[in-house]
Amino acid sequence: MNMTPVCPFVKAARPDDNNASKKTGENSMKHQVESESKVKKEANDSASVSPKCPFGYDPQSFKIGPLSCTVCQALLFDTSKCVPCSHVFCKACISRFKDCPLCGADIVKIEPDAKLQGVVDRFIEGHARIKRSVSSDKGEEAAESKQVIYEDVSLERGSFLVQQAMRAFRAQNLESAKSRLNLCAQDIRDQLEKVGNTSELCSQLGAVLGMLGDCCRAMGDASSAVSYFEESVQFLSKLPKDDLEITHTLSVSLNKIGDLKYYDGDLQAARSYYFKSLDVRRDVVKQNSDVPSQVLDVAVSLAKVADVDRNLGEEKLATDGFQEAIDLLESLTLKSEASGLEQRRQSVLEFLRSQLPDEQEQAETTV
Repeated sequence: MNMTPVCPFVKAARPDDNNASKKTGENSMKHQVESESKVKKEANDSASVSPKCPFGYDPQSFKIGPLSCTVCQALLFDTSKCVPCSHVFCKACISRFKDCPLCGADIVKIEPDAKLQGVVDRFIEGHARIKRSVSSDKGEEAAESKQVIYEDVSLERGSFLVQQAMRAFRAQNLESAKSRLNLCAQDIRDQLEKVGNTSELCSQLGAVLGMLGDCCRAMGDASSAVSYFEESVQFLSKLPKDDLEITHTLSVSLNKIGDLKYYDGDLQAARSYYFKSLDVRRDVVKQNSDVPSQVLDVAVSLAKVADVDRNLGEEKLATDGFQEAIDLLESLTLKSEASGLEQRRQSVLEFLRSQLPDEQEQAETTV
């Protein structure tokens, strides 16, 4: 299953919500940079010193120059050099090739490039944290005389790390994605120790832990995946349930634990987690009955619980659950422009109807 594309450091609505914002972490960061630039130009009492990276890092487009891998498009991880052409890539990325992806030369062997990896690591620890700002109302000369302030901005750093992790994850460079997410999670934990369990930090950590769970699951490490998802649930459960994105992430983490228990053969544990997710989604629908995506979520949870009931030999419970989900979706009214949701509704309905026994089978069962 793919990692969620919504950056936890950017407030964004559900991707499948008709009224949702479609911005990803990268677009939101670009918008933030552009907005800040506009404000600085309009203000009479401020000036800025634009950071110039010698490696070509562009904060608006996240171009990282020679520090990125051309295969996964993310920061180099476990940097390796092709011999004899000397082009560098992530080890996991280049290991899939027999010829260099850049020049086509035969790869005789692959060697680690510890020196360049050290530069990448220093870039993450230093440059990715920097925000440079000055305040002045006397123009450039006064701005130059002002001290440049360097400060750690967790939101900017978090967005950067999550963006790099998502790029690596999409390219199946899972160790790279996991490394960036672990670093991001540690940053948030450090902030939690300083300021306590704020809603924003708990939300961010819950989402990042869920992404780490996705990485571990993709790597075949079910035990670690469950641990990350459970910790994600722990932090997200501390938050108010009036934020749809938070409750959705919480219910998804519960379902993912249920999935892992299901495939491990622990049906009772799977049902327990599926039912907890169903409870979360039902509570949300009580307050947001006019949000179609939430209704669809409830139907999906009903199907998961019913599927486990059938495998446990509880056929009547299973049939009742599937039928409740069908009734819910058949009564759902969608606007004409919500084509994506309508396709999803029809797909789920088709599955649910296929789970119900036909009339002849029901009659034979009754007899």
